[in-house]
Amino acid sequence: MNPLRNIGNTEIQITPIAMGCWPISGVTSVDVTEQASLATLNAAFESGINFFDTAYCYGYAGESERLIAQALGDRRDQIVIATKGGIHWEGTKQVRDASPSRIRQECDESLLRLNTDRVELYYLHGPDPEISVSESAGAFQELLAAGKIRSVGVSNFTLEQLQEFAGICPISAYQPRYNMLQRDIEKDRLPWCITNNVSVMAYWPLMKGLLAGKLARDHQFAPEDGRQKYPMFHGEEWEKNQDFLEVLRTLANEMNRTVAQIVIRWTIQQTGITCALCGAKRPEQIKENAEVLTFELSDSQLISINRAIEQRGTILS
Repeated sequence: MNPLRNIGNTEIQITPIAMGCWPISGVTSVDVTEQASLATLNAAFESGINFFDTAYCYGYAGESERLIAQALGDRRDQIVIATKGGIHWEGTKQVRDASPSRIRQECDESLLRLNTDRVELYYLHGPDPEISVSESAGAFQELLAAGKIRSVGVSNFTLEQLQEFAGICPISAYQPRYNMLQRDIEKDRLPWCITNNVSVMAYWPLMKGLLAGKLARDHQFAPEDGRQKYPMFHGEEWEKNQDFLEVLRTLANEMNRTVAQIVIRWTIQQTGITCALCGAKRPEQIKENAEVLTFELSDSQLISINRAIEQRGTILS
């Protein structure tokens, strides 16, 4: 079973599971240690994952990128690195700046942190309301021509922004939020990506951990847990989500899999989805995710899941 998939029209091949490296930055996740983060990166590689997704702003001082270099630098030619530019920290405040000069600066700094001369995929992390998408795209075209990046991606774009950017610089990948209960990209952006052979790299496949199925109905969030700000973790929405998870738990038990594995497998079996980004901060988490590469959901199982999704109804995110 060869699970590798190409990024867009490129020859760069990735596993359909990527390790999302935001949690190891320690900015919003609790109980993050350098030792555990390094062990998690190594566990991902040893479990067969070759794709690592990070960003300039993953960590107040680039912690995520530095950890990747530290853990996997000696296996650089065996991994695919995606990083992002256009958002940086000023103190503890995130600032969007997708001006060409800032994009070039952040790319160079990311390469230094990663201890590499190129990244396989470089994203514009998000549109800058003060800078035209076309202007930002010009900087990415320059980086592509210079060989500092091998392919270009964008994240959190509207359809119109995708089209504008692509008019200046070829897009190989698009990174949106996407999971069983948050599927708005299916209306316009996903069809555009399929038509234009743009890989879709879905983040939040587990809906910030909710769809992992490990949070009990009576779970109490720690005060510093950033998930509390989302409606999906409260009140009636929480109860509806827990009801939905009961259906997934039944299927998971029948298959001798975890709920998270069922959810991630469903995601990467959706038409047009190239990869699911799975955040992890401990080795056992990424090992569980990597097992998704070893099985598929049958047509009847997909029908059962899709029926439960329809019954759950529209979610308030």
